Amino acid sequence: MIAFITGSGFYELEGFAPEEHDTRFGTVRLLRGDVQGNPVLILPRHGSGHRNLPHQITHRANLTALKEAGATAIVSCTVCGVTNGTWELGSPIVANDLWFPDNRLGDGSACTVFTEPGESGRGHLLAGSFFHTALSQSIRDYFECQGGKCFSGCYAHGNGPRFNSRAEIRGIQAAGADFISQTCGPEAIMANELEIPFALAGFGVDFANGVKEKPTPIQVLQVNMGRAKTAFVGLIYAIASSGEKYKFENFVYRFD
Repeated sequence: MIAFITGSGFYELEGFAPEEHDTRFGTVRLLRGDVQGNPVLILPRHGSGHRNLPHQITHRANLTALKEAGATAIVSCTVCGVTNGTWELGSPIVANDLWFPDNRLGDGSACTVFTEPGESGRGHLLAGSFFHTALSQSIRDYFECQGGKCFSGCYAHGNGPRFNSRAEIRGIQAAGADFISQTCGPEAIMANELEIPFALAGFGVDFANGVKEKPTPIQVLQVNMGRAKTAFVGLIYAIASSGEKYKFENFVYRFD
């Protein structure tokens, strides 16, 4: 069963019913439905009405809930700031690499589902890439079939809730990152720790701080936010309707 994590401005979808799922990390509200007979889960990461800011998202509970609810692949959707000045705003993006060097959650704790010494299944994640090859290609194929451009590049995670300074954005650019948001780094790590194929679909709504001489006008940002939801809704129906299965590509070295 495919699952989708949605972000800012995307909290409900017609035909999908809410349900609560209890995990050892807390209770998570999921949306369950189907697309052409294929079961689908949606997890609005911020909660209804954007209740949780990025540093308040319960990533461990969210990813564990998806695993326990039967998700066999995850597509994470994020509106993002573009750090690559050659890219066009209002375009979809598919992540092909990750910049998240501190590997910390918003509360400062390590970004992992392995939280207890000696717990069953604990181990080390060995990931050639945090983004599943075939699932990422399926996303790219869909967006390219819609016309327009679809960019591929390195995703940078910032914990937030503040946005980055110009100096920080320059550092991210120097590291080779092309776009940034405040939510998807932990999702990529934990999905892979749980051995779930994971891909990241972004949508560039503005240029990050200092990328352009003048900031992106708020009106442009608002228009692109609306376009992002439309793009992600289409993606959900397209990917889910295919019923394609994805095999985990990485390896978790477990101690028991």
